[in-house]
Amino acid sequence: MGCNCYHCGQKVPEGIDLVVQVDDVSQPMCCTGCQAVAQAIVANGLTDYYRNRDAMPDSRREALPEALGNLLLYDHAEFQKSFVRVLDESGSEREASLILEGITCAACIWLNEQHLSRLPGLTGVDINFATRRARVRWDDSRVKLSDILAAVAAIGYRAYPYDAARSEALAGKERRTALWRLFVAGFGMMQVMMYAIPVYLADGDMAPDVEQLMRWASLVLTVPVVLYSSAPFFRSAWRDLRLFRVGMDVPVALGVGAAFLASVWATVSNSGEVYFDSVTMFVFFLLGGRFLEMTARQKAVSVTEALTKLLPAFASRLVDYPASRTVAEVVASDLRIGDVVLVKPGDSIPADGCVVEGVSSANEALLTGESRPVPKQPGDSVTGGAVNSESPLVIRVEQVGEGTRLSAIVRLMERAATEKPRIVEFADKIAARFVAALLLVAAAVALVWWSIDPEKALWITVSVLVVTCPCALSLATPVALTVASGVLARAGLLVTRGHAVESLARATHFVFDKTGTLTRGQMRLLETCPLGNIDVTTCIAMAAALEQASEHPLGRALHQAAPDDAVFVSSLTNEPGNGVSGVCGAQNLRIGRPEWVAELHGIPMPVSGVALMTSGDTVIALGDETGWLALFRIGDELRPEAANLVRDLKAAGCEVVLLSGDAPVVARRVAAELGIEDIRAGISPQGKQEFVRLLQAHGAMVAMVGDGVNDAPVLAQAHVSIAMGGGAALARTQADFVLLSENLDHLRQGLVISRRALQIIRQNLVWSFGYNFVALPLAMLGFVTPWMAGIGMSGSSLLVVLNSLRLQRLEA
Repeated sequence: MGCNCYHCGQKVPEGIDLVVQVDDVSQPMCCTGCQAVAQAIVANGLTDYYRNRDAMPDSRREALPEALGNLLLYDHAEFQKSFVRVLDESGSEREASLILEGITCAACIWLNEQHLSRLPGLTGVDINFATRRARVRWDDSRVKLSDILAAVAAIGYRAYPYDAARSEALAGKERRTALWRLFVAGFGMMQVMMYAIPVYLADGDMAPDVEQLMRWASLVLTVPVVLYSSAPFFRSAWRDLRLFRVGMDVPVALGVGAAFLASVWATVSNSGEVYFDSVTMFVFFLLGGRFLEMTARQKAVSVTEALTKLLPAFASRLVDYPASRTVAEVVASDLRIGDVVLVKPGDSIPADGCVVEGVSSANEALLTGESRPVPKQPGDSVTGGAVNSESPLVIRVEQVGEGTRLSAIVRLMERAATEKPRIVEFADKIAARFVAALLLVAAAVALVWWSIDPEKALWITVSVLVVTCPCALSLATPVALTVASGVLARAGLLVTRGHAVESLARATHFVFDKTGTLTRGQMRLLETCPLGNIDVTTCIAMAAALEQASEHPLGRALHQAAPDDAVFVSSLTNEPGNGVSGVCGAQNLRIGRPEWVAELHGIPMPVSGVALMTSGDTVIALGDETGWLALFRIGDELRPEAANLVRDLKAAGCEVVLLSGDAPVVARRVAAELGIEDIRAGISPQGKQEFVRLLQAHGAMVAMVGDGVNDAPVLAQAHVSIAMGGGAALARTQADFVLLSENLDHLRQGLVISRRALQIIRQNLVWSFGYNFVALPLAMLGFVTPWMAGIGMSGSSLLVVLNSLRLQRLEA
């Protein structure tokens, strides 16, 4: 459009056509977020905000007019529709996903969580370091969202409703700002070193006035590094100290500030040592490490961000289908249940629905991990966000907004990202106590060295403060878990709980439900046993012809197995409870219960047929007046990848148990095919839960794999639960994992990834503790200079992040 957003001043992207009526004039908007805010401002009679403002909001963040007070616009019901979920019938319990700006370390997360948890009416707050995203739950009758946002602002951070565009914009701004700070620090470091090296090489032989000139030049060049590049360290440290807390930037700020002020005094008084080169070098290396860490973190959370962008911004709605084929381009968020849309090849499906017209295939790789396109024809369900691959499809919308499968997936991923496993909480507690202990140690070191050699006391104390800052310890676990969750999601295994990855890796017993888990949960023709002179294909064709009008699951199973060459059958008669009879040529046929078919000819069942009758599956017979023609064994088909999963689990030393409510004969047959020795059949849901509880009482770490809804009690009982996620119950599942693709090979791959993730977490923790235990004594003894401390601190954090990113190589 070539114009700027009337609300925020940003350029309107090409293809975006959003407007709001302000004072009877259509004003352009760059995104639905600005549109919602502007509409709320107009609806509340606050258009004076636009007439009286003297500047545009800063990067679309200062969207609230002063007339509303402290963020009161966020309490508006219309504005909350886009990002707030109501959790109870009364409407008071609510949940929102927010982006936090200003987070620099794990201590920032702890500070926000502790501060917000003191608000009356706040029922929960979880913040993820890797994504910078917070999930808050509150009682709206006791505290308002604006109060929560104001509480965040009161301690120096900023919170905004989450949306993908804003998240990407903030990430881009964070990268640009970090690069500028890094550039200033790098430029200052190089220039200061140009003045410092001649002084070092002169070794006292330089003329005093020349050396003093070098000092003043170094001071001038170091000032921008300290005031601009180091500003985040000082802001964060001041915020922590003002709230009587100790964060990880406190020792960094103390080290940089002390070295700089001592160097300034030495320059002004023309006495003592200066450390401008160490200060600039330390800041440069620390900022470089944090920039690489930030880049790795943003890459690690790319899966969730990619999912939020799957739905298209616009949709082609068929206005009067089927009477008319007129297409109207509408905003996808304006679609309603019952609308009919046209999806062209290569376009994304805008909402969950059902195919009305057309035959094509859908690429659901990002949603389920299944790389092969899924065939679609009239009557098939489609998922919003999938890409139509081949031919145009006409789709009737069945779910929109928060009701779509994609929204459920994103919510579950956000829940997992914001929940803290015990291992993360443990590391955070140690890091917080470590910082406090570090300050005491640094004070002791300063006193000791002041009595031994005052000239060394300052730089040794700075080195102690910097080199042992526990940034690597705080990053060791959350970064690895974030990367693992992203890799698992791409593999089709959705992590929905924070502890899930660790628990799955530690599982010793895997308990499987049968129906819908090890089997497909749908009736299939498993075996055909011909008993006469007619071949198998013809027998199936005759059986399918007899069942052509049947809606019974057994009839549908025969239809699905029928060959293309149809057999004509007339005079069809349905005998309820028995089967169907009909005429094919000169033959009077019956299909159904073997006893009923036997009444037609009176011939005993052959031996081969008797053996099939004892299989435990449903067996129906086909016969005519001359005798038996065939027996059909129909049952729930095993998933082809189930046997490999069971084999790998047993090879890894895990116990595998089949826990089923089906008849023992059926359960034993399935177990025999899969090689499972421990079988518990005919068990009620309460019995399954009690069995898992008994395993846990004997020290087992139990992983339960079930269908997600029918197995809810036992899934909740297990240490870690995996639900099959192909059905519509995805949004209701309480499982720790959801197998979106329902492909057990993806669960097998998930086991490998989770175990590797736990191994990497252990490596990170060992490195973090080992580094600090080695670096601290060396720094206390004076073997580590400040610039070396900067390299060590930033390098240790970077090593932890890069080690975690190795998990991405496990992707299929």
